[in-house]
Amino acid sequence: MTTAEADIATVLATYFDGLYHSETQRLRAVFHPKAIYACATDGSLLHLTMDEYFPVVDKRPSPASRNEPRRDRIVSVDFAGPVTAIARVECAIGPKFFTDLLTLVRLDGRWQIISKVFHYDLQDAA
Repeated sequence: MTTAEADIATVLATYFDGLYHSETQRLRAVFHPKAIYACATDGSLLHLTMDEYFPVVDKRPSPASRNEPRRDRIVSVDFAGPVTAIARVECAIGPKFFTDLLTLVRLDGRWQIISKVFHYDLQDAA
């Protein structure tokens, strides 16, 4: 594993931890302040800034508080150059199973998520 791959894996681990524990402090550490959040799963565009997204996370009961099993993994990381990458990851929160496409940029000496575009499927509770 290269240093860049290891650094991105660390960012993604923090991302997964932030989602699982609904801790925006962790998420703020990995998202660029100007990052975007977008989804069109239901047929309309949901587009949020980080200032709009973080309060949603703050209000959501965490999967950890509901003792949900962790279901997160890195599917792939592809590099477009030395400072640009895209990670395909999967995770679950409640009945939703997410496929996230996270674009990362290396700025100020660290990798940061600049966009999160995702799709989700509803999973059976059983």
